[in-house]
Amino acid sequence: VNSRQHPPEIPPPSGKDWPKEEEENFFLLDPDRKRDVLPQPFRMIHKLVMQVFESAVEIIEEREMLREAQKRKVQPIKCFPTAEFQVTERANCLAVSGKYIFVGLSVGLAAFSRCDLKDVCTWDAAQTEICAIHASALGSECHVLLAVDEMGLAWLFCFHKESFLLIKTLNEVEDISQRSPCVEVVLSRGGDYAGILLQGNTEAWLEIYQLPKDSWLTEMEENSGAAEELAWSERRSSSSSVGTFLLQELPVPAIQDDIKLDPPELLLTVRPPKPITGTSFKGPLDALKEVGDGSTLGLGYNHLIKDSQWELQEAIFCSTYQEYLEAEGVTKEEIPRYATFHFLLPSRILMGPEMEVEPDIPVGIGVHWYGNHNFCLYLLNPSLKDKAGSDLKPDVVWPCAAPIACSAVSSCSRYLALAGEDATITIWDKHLGYPLSVTAILEERFIRSIHFL
Repeated sequence: VNSRQHPPEIPPPSGKDWPKEEEENFFLLDPDRKRDVLPQPFRMIHKLVMQVFESAVEIIEEREMLREAQKRKVQPIKCFPTAEFQVTERANCLAVSGKYIFVGLSVGLAAFSRCDLKDVCTWDAAQTEICAIHASALGSECHVLLAVDEMGLAWLFCFHKESFLLIKTLNEVEDISQRSPCVEVVLSRGGDYAGILLQGNTEAWLEIYQLPKDSWLTEMEENSGAAEELAWSERRSSSSSVGTFLLQELPVPAIQDDIKLDPPELLLTVRPPKPITGTSFKGPLDALKEVGDGSTLGLGYNHLIKDSQWELQEAIFCSTYQEYLEAEGVTKEEIPRYATFHFLLPSRILMGPEMEVEPDIPVGIGVHWYGNHNFCLYLLNPSLKDKAGSDLKPDVVWPCAAPIACSAVSSCSRYLALAGEDATITIWDKHLGYPLSVTAILEERFIRSIHFL
């Protein structure tokens, strides 16, 4: 057992272990600079070179971070064309219907087969440039096409058994100076209706046509059968004259040149709403009578504000906000010259209790004019039209808080999306007639188009 008799003591330091003054920070000295320090101007050059290297290292690290962040993102799938076909002229637009691809060219139309991508038929009789084209299938071998050329003419075609047939030019007139160019065309799904938007010198209007597709199909089937019988008789006569029956396929014209199909019927003419002016009613009773006679609510025409009250209110407003009006400039309200319209399938709002309709055929159209707050719905039933010569009034009006910038209808035609100029998107249930959701986009954003996916 070891036992200490005295407490432990710290031994005093010895003089030989004390560090010298010049060697206190010897471990901080650079071995390369131990002998000598760089003189000027080498020290400045050394400093600049080190700054360049440090900046380069920072740039490299920043790029590495960006590269790593890009790798962590979901990379989009790159799609490459599986096939291609060549056109003889410049292609401006195209539409797909059934097993055919219709291409608008600089000198007419062309049809290509989706199976082998071969040129099936071309139309260049008018030598006009096609700028827009819409197509819809009427059957397995028949399609209706609505095209617009560079001069604003709306061409209606029927494509049957690999042959184009011009039915009518919808806005063609004898006097070219009186022609109203077409700026927008819409073809309903199934080819029952067609709509064109025309612009005149001072106004614009919308024309809705009903297409007699049943009579077209009947007429073309009859002529196709007659053409086949004629070709068969010619084939038998030619084979009997030679004495030997040659197994060769003679060309059979699908549609004869002298076929004349029934023209479409002009169903509706929709004009933009007029600006609201002073009332013509003498009292509230006259306004109630106008509403009782079937006048549409929501347009703002049936009011009791006189012209003098409008002028007084405008004078008060201009005097109150004169400095702001002078800075921004005052623009006079004008009649709109552009509209967006959709064909709508049956719903509770557009269908009456006694109306018999088919679920896949449109019963109305929805229209909103540029800069207007109202989305107007019109029935396509001719018996419900207003009297000839009078302005057609909408059957249903949906007012919005802000001017409507764009709109979209779902494929089932039940949901309607309205985007206002205040960057709000409202989704409506058209069957029930109430909004499902309202979404506000960031400020200072203007919505130009909207689509359902």
